[in-house]
Amino acid sequence: MPLFIVHHQHSPQTCPTRDPAKGAMLLNHLSRPSAARHGVVIKGEAVVRGSHSLFFIAEAADETVLKAFLTPFLQAGEVEVMAASTCAAVVASGGCDARPADVSAAVLDPADACQDAVEAGLLIHSVYPLNGETSVQDLAGGAVVPNGRFYLRNHFDIPNLDGESYRLSVNGLVERSLSLSMRDLHNLHAESLVVTLECAGNGRSLFDPAVPGEAWGLGAVSTAEWTGVPLSKVIERAGPRSGATELTFRGADGGLVEGHDAPIRFERGLSFDQIRETDALLAYEMNGEPLSSTHGYPLRLIVPGWYAVASVKWLTEIVVTDKPCETHYQTEKYWYQWVRNGRDERAPVTLMSVRALISSPDQGESLPRGETAIRGVAWSGAGSISRVDVSLNDGPWREARLVGEPRRSAWQWWELITRLEQTGPLAVRARATDMAGRTQPERAEWNRLGYGNNSIHSVTAQVI
Repeated sequence: MPLFIVHHQHSPQTCPTRDPAKGAMLLNHLSRPSAARHGVVIKGEAVVRGSHSLFFIAEAADETVLKAFLTPFLQAGEVEVMAASTCAAVVASGGCDARPADVSAAVLDPADACQDAVEAGLLIHSVYPLNGETSVQDLAGGAVVPNGRFYLRNHFDIPNLDGESYRLSVNGLVERSLSLSMRDLHNLHAESLVVTLECAGNGRSLFDPAVPGEAWGLGAVSTAEWTGVPLSKVIERAGPRSGATELTFRGADGGLVEGHDAPIRFERGLSFDQIRETDALLAYEMNGEPLSSTHGYPLRLIVPGWYAVASVKWLTEIVVTDKPCETHYQTEKYWYQWVRNGRDERAPVTLMSVRALISSPDQGESLPRGETAIRGVAWSGAGSISRVDVSLNDGPWREARLVGEPRRSAWQWWELITRLEQTGPLAVRARATDMAGRTQPERAEWNRLGYGNNSIHSVTAQVI
């Protein structure tokens, strides 16, 4: 609904609060339930003491509805109604003096989606496309990250799909082309997996020299429990033909990208061999709730162990082919590009690198002397975590305790209980090793697009 700022002004002589009955009447009229009965939502109000002025922010279908609600205030003084906007809407429209863009019903309003992300506590990097990361301290607060705080990575506008009319198409080199509704999918055997998803660019801002792309800190990673249909079961129903070796996954999101004259769709591909090594899921629930639009409603792909670019959101089509996917986000983006020994080399972005993050202490936090707990999370795409080591003030590495059962597809909590005897600066470093024997490097290898930065995490605190 449209947003308004209301300014009510009355004279000292007509101040209604001097009459307890009138004051109570206006207070009751301004209550949330009363406003709701008049079709108005009060977002907040404040009185400027000594000035006989009241300001409040309200939503209403239009100014006429709002002014009808304001009748008691008009009787007590003057009322000014000003059309307003949220900060998110101003940023989304390109400035305070820009007109809001008309938003198609086919996509979510960027301002609304951004406002929801801000209120959930995400650190916003861009409004279009909407990208926001979770604070590192929020990562280790539970087994999973609450849906609203789960990081957001988008390349285009967010599709606003209708679950009732939605169909998932499975075609190409198959014996039976499929067109599955959400009811069809819900009627199939469901499984749930706890899976950590990480953006391939997580930690990009820490590369030196700087690289292009979204300047992620360390919070473009989150874990959720995903529920849906095993991908393999759906592909079996379609019946791949002889020679079929590849799958292309097409999302509903799309738009213009540099180097392409016409709009493109977001598409990624995986081979049958790659799929067999994962428990890929066609997910329709996240942490026990239907997917939100920002996280791929009504259906998305979840590929455990792989960087999240493989987990296509708003999935509308699966194409079975005999050739690798050669789309923009498969061949032009999401490749490591290095210069080694004077030669250009490259490799595709696939499994997540091994990594540990320190969630406690926070950067710059003051810690009392005595016993304290160093905590965090660790994960890897190649296998579960075998150990996490912690170093204090560049001292020897000490093995932390792994908390809970190891899971290949999800992060591992860890903690080190130690004593801090001396006051002063405290440098905490953590590195993880996985069951495949991979260990975090001191410094990740720089690459042109800033992918896979899994350098050892360090935090500086102060012992007081």
